[in-house]
Amino acid sequence: MTHARFTPLVASLPATVPFVGPEAQERARGRPFAARIGANENVFGPSPRAIAAMCDAAAEVWKYGDPENHDLRNALAAHYKIPAENFMIGEGIDGLLGYLVRMCIAPGDAVVTSDGAYPTFNYHVSGFGGVLHKVPYRDDAEDPMALIAKAKAVDAKLIYLANPDNPMGSWHKSDTLQSMINAVPQGTLLILDEAYIETAPQGTAPQIEFQDQRVVRLRTFSKAYGMAGARVGYAIGAPQLISAFNKVRNHFGVNRIAQAGALAALADQDHLHAVCTKIAAVRQRISQLALANDLTPLPSATNFVTVDCGKDGNFARAVLAELIKRDIFVRMPFVAPGDRAIRIGCGTDEDFHALAQALPDALKAARS
Repeated sequence: MTHARFTPLVASLPATVPFVGPEAQERARGRPFAARIGANENVFGPSPRAIAAMCDAAAEVWKYGDPENHDLRNALAAHYKIPAENFMIGEGIDGLLGYLVRMCIAPGDAVVTSDGAYPTFNYHVSGFGGVLHKVPYRDDAEDPMALIAKAKAVDAKLIYLANPDNPMGSWHKSDTLQSMINAVPQGTLLILDEAYIETAPQGTAPQIEFQDQRVVRLRTFSKAYGMAGARVGYAIGAPQLISAFNKVRNHFGVNRIAQAGALAALADQDHLHAVCTKIAAVRQRISQLALANDLTPLPSATNFVTVDCGKDGNFARAVLAELIKRDIFVRMPFVAPGDRAIRIGCGTDEDFHALAQALPDALKAARS
């Protein structure tokens, strides 16, 4: 027996990390990967202006970061032409998801998500004793109206949907999402995860109605802005919801260096657009490589391409294992039927060359 007296809920939960990071795999393998294209990171990196701002801020890291994130919230307000009171800054979308679940979910409360969607959200729900109700993907995409129907059936307090989607890369147009928002039941909050919105086609995001209490939008500097390691995300929502974050959040959670980097990254939209152009070009190269190897790339609005390996989950896992043996770090969806695929991130020319060299042999080995 430990001296710490855990709550019955915590005592009942497994100790787990939702993702096995590439670093852990490299430690187990005893060597680094040649291509790190499995964690949906933006290998093209942040704006040089963001790097310079973070370097400058490092000299003053003896100071706490601004607990109100004032400058970044007001810069986002100017960028979106929405009042600053509609923004909350957090430690990436993961941190914001944890706060939202803590704010809304007591043990036994119902939460609706898709079976196979972002597992970190499920981790938070379990950690606060919520009950997950899942609906299947339809045509490799989340099913907005099935989520609504399930929420009505179980009286869900939260619905989670990512648009564009991780892990499939699919997306819905704005009118589909607006219809979903309009159908959200009374007393339910839709969490709309838009981590990949910058890499999606125009017309993917519904117009932001910043007084709408039915939905909270989550966005990040981790993907297109290239700052995954800094952990900066933000929520856009009605003021009543945004102010409630101050009841539970870690007020010093976003450090001074990260705040400076995000502020400079937001100001450099030219760099953002250039990166998004590179990502679109690499998505096309990955798709062509998949087709050349008798695989089927799925349409993607993200910084990765999900590739259908053409058989079942066991075969896709064999392909994944063979790629890892050949020093290519990729991942795959966890839940059938998505687990028939592997997920390949957009990388540099060197990453792509390493992938192109390894893929044919990996497939041959998996097939044998």
